[in-house]
Amino acid sequence: MNRKTLVLSAVVGLLAPVLAGCGGSDGAHDGDKAIVVGTTDPFVATKTEPAPLDPAYTYDTNIWNLLRQTVQSLLYIPRGGGEPLPDAASQCTFTDTSSESYRCVLREGLKFSNGNPITAADVKYSIERVRNINDPNSAVGLLTNIDTIETKGDLEVIFHLKRADATFPYKLSTPIAGIIDPKVYEPKKLLNGFTVEGSGPYTFKAETANGKLMKATYTKNPNYKGALKLHNDKVEMRYFETAEKMAAALDKGDIDVMNRSMTPEQIRGMQTAPKEDINLTEIPGQEIRYLAFNTGAPVVKEKAVRQAMAALIDRGALVSKVYGGVSDPLYSVIPSGITGHTNSFFNKYGEANKAKAAQLLQDAGIVTPVQLTLNYTTDHYGAATAKEFENLRDQLNASGLFDITIKGQPWATFLPTKNDGKFPVFGLGWYPDFPDPDSYIAPFLDADNILNTPYVSKKAREQLIPASRREADRSAAAPTFAELQDIVAEDVPLLPLWQGKQYIAARSDITGVEWTLDSGSNLHLWELGRGTS
Repeated sequence: MNRKTLVLSAVVGLLAPVLAGCGGSDGAHDGDKAIVVGTTDPFVATKTEPAPLDPAYTYDTNIWNLLRQTVQSLLYIPRGGGEPLPDAASQCTFTDTSSESYRCVLREGLKFSNGNPITAADVKYSIERVRNINDPNSAVGLLTNIDTIETKGDLEVIFHLKRADATFPYKLSTPIAGIIDPKVYEPKKLLNGFTVEGSGPYTFKAETANGKLMKATYTKNPNYKGALKLHNDKVEMRYFETAEKMAAALDKGDIDVMNRSMTPEQIRGMQTAPKEDINLTEIPGQEIRYLAFNTGAPVVKEKAVRQAMAALIDRGALVSKVYGGVSDPLYSVIPSGITGHTNSFFNKYGEANKAKAAQLLQDAGIVTPVQLTLNYTTDHYGAATAKEFENLRDQLNASGLFDITIKGQPWATFLPTKNDGKFPVFGLGWYPDFPDPDSYIAPFLDADNILNTPYVSKKAREQLIPASRREADRSAAAPTFAELQDIVAEDVPLLPLWQGKQYIAARSDITGVEWTLDSGSNLHLWELGRGTS
């Protein structure tokens, strides 16, 4: 059948009637036939980055999505969003009014997929291992507020925090806090290769070639005890070199689902000319794309250079020419739809304001044109990234105030080069660790920030971020987050560009597609089923 794009409301309460009109089966299992999902996201192990799947190493949306299927956490974010609920735990709660002590009780009878039993000591080991390894590539910053971890018997674990943190339950729902087997993962050494041992809903088998993951098979874990309901017994993830090859496989029926990364042209084509027996689903997104600055690099050390770029870039033109209707201009580090969002950059700089940019540079005594190289990854965010950076180069050069060149390289070399501080300016995408404004502020402004740059705002780090975390009612922290966004707009350690929408294309007999991705791009393969749409 031909079907128009299904658009899912960002408001959970509106979602049920939208889906009810779609009809379909309950997605019952279809024997052992695997549901096949295509991806262009590369999963690579190299000599310098040998442990891509270790929870103590990786801080990447694609690999976190792999770990969400295989490594269980105490808590999980439920379908449709909301506050975390117990998964490996049977119950969790703050034990004080100041949000400084958090207690969880494990479900009885938990086992890793290899049959080894899980105890509270394993939870403590898993989190302390991340902190002890302290890899700069990891999300260890999410756990640095833990002071001590106490266990009582085999089932009870208590986290004592250094400071109040109402977002701590969200952090325990992420793969960095996943429970791993101490008999498989050494305490101070990363696990190399493509091995995963957890207690999540699936077991994992990798097929590799030349250090690259070509196919991943997720099979229902018979030992899984948790809150998730699986609608399939097996899912295969297959890697494609290009989005065009992935789409051809969907058309032929070689795969059932494709998501990351479809090109804007593919999405617009499916919207305007729906294909027989293929449905396109639009899901609200919280992905952001931005330029980051190594504020210690001489060429961008002067704040005026960064501010001038913020004033010059025309986000509307960028989005229109490169992404069409599949993304929206973004004027803040916190995207639209997240509590506390403001248009801080627009309020300060406007849009495509050459006169303001020229004045900023002149007042700072900056000689123009300013020569800069914008660095980007060629294979991590989709084929449109190169076009995006070509557009940014052309916009900035057209002003006469900048002389911009661009340089792209694969993620496997881009990431370590970025971490070594060798890029003055570089492009990155960001998906939130959890659905809270803190997840768009702390990773960039708190200690152990992900950018590995020397920028520090003492007011943000020492006053505003701690103050925001004391608010159990997250909406009450909105004024604090507004001030934090103003600091980013003033200092420009990063420059927000656009906010993305999400799309999944699937054959019409696949059910549960609307739940497979949440707004933070977290992948839930267990929601996929095979039935009649």
